[in-house]
Amino acid sequence: MALKILHIAPFNTSGVPITFVKAERKLGYHSRLVTLGKDKRNYPEDICLNLPFLNSGGVRFAKKAFSHPSKLDINNQTKKLENIPLYWRPNGRPEKTLIGFRERLWQKKINWLFSEIDFWNFDVYQLDGGLEFFRDGRTTRKLKSLGKKVICCYTGSDLRTRGAIPQIDSLSDLNVTLEFDHLKLHPNIYHVFFPFDVNQYQVRPEPESKVIKIGHAPTNRRAKGSDQIIAAIKEIQSEHPVELVLIENLPHQESLNRKSECHIFVDQIGDLGYGLNSLEALAMGIPTFSCLAPGFAEKYPEHPFVVIDGYNIKDQLVALISDGNLRRDLSKKGRIWVQKYHDAENVVKEIHKLAELNKNGESSSQPKDDFSLAGSSIK
Repeated sequence: MALKILHIAPFNTSGVPITFVKAERKLGYHSRLVTLGKDKRNYPEDICLNLPFLNSGGVRFAKKAFSHPSKLDINNQTKKLENIPLYWRPNGRPEKTLIGFRERLWQKKINWLFSEIDFWNFDVYQLDGGLEFFRDGRTTRKLKSLGKKVICCYTGSDLRTRGAIPQIDSLSDLNVTLEFDHLKLHPNIYHVFFPFDVNQYQVRPEPESKVIKIGHAPTNRRAKGSDQIIAAIKEIQSEHPVELVLIENLPHQESLNRKSECHIFVDQIGDLGYGLNSLEALAMGIPTFSCLAPGFAEKYPEHPFVVIDGYNIKDQLVALISDGNLRRDLSKKGRIWVQKYHDAENVVKEIHKLAELNKNGESSSQPKDDFSLAGSSIK
């Protein structure tokens, strides 16, 4: 019988969890995705619970009122942490009470899920974002008592800003991350590339317009360093025929349509590294600018990025605006690199190799004798 894999994610953020699922299905596994809420950019879903109090205006207000300010500050700088890994804990009684109230409201629908998909009979549970349904990790405890394999896959601000959930982190069989800078944020974690299906993207011919269109697509301007990027492009506009294409707050397909019209794409600037926006641009044959996490260029020197920082972005843009041959060379190099390193099926194989999984779903984990559901509402 094929390995049965269940992904649990708060949202299908940037389509990453569902890309894992699709790749696993192509490899012959039975794979499902459960999301707690729907991503606002309309990425496809599998089982979406549409749970309340996840990201509404009221929840954002409550977070500002009761969460520690450091948990809400998502930017493009490396944080100096006193303890590695950073752990999430409720910021006092008010936040703990609100989270407990929210989880009690969720319980009925989660119990429905347990029955609907025969929840406890999967072989592997991958927590995309390092979260399950409950902050006390009660689902993970029961899974470990049943001898199941649990993998935590971190994708961005989850490990940098929120922190790992200690009750889950202590039980995880394997920690992987899609972000290279995370290697310095957890003592026991492996880097794998973002899963990506390059075949979903067509190489677009470079637009014939004499005005060079430069795309930038922030979901969080502070996290992307957008102010510096936009300022640099506007400064260049006084000397070169350049148009800024700002792709922001749009459904995913509309974002792709606008991106495909660009000659150049600028992802982000700061201390971190490239994201899925870069991969989409490279897959379409668009020369792409981005910062890289420290150490990435040394490990993967053949990368196709034009590396930028706050000092060289203007000069780097002008050089590429003026050189059509260089744009065409980077266009060819980018797609080939994405296909080589980010192929979703290869990423899945790498994770399974790290987790020591075999094709038939045998797990080396053994049930723990001391598990107790006392006080738990799991049924």
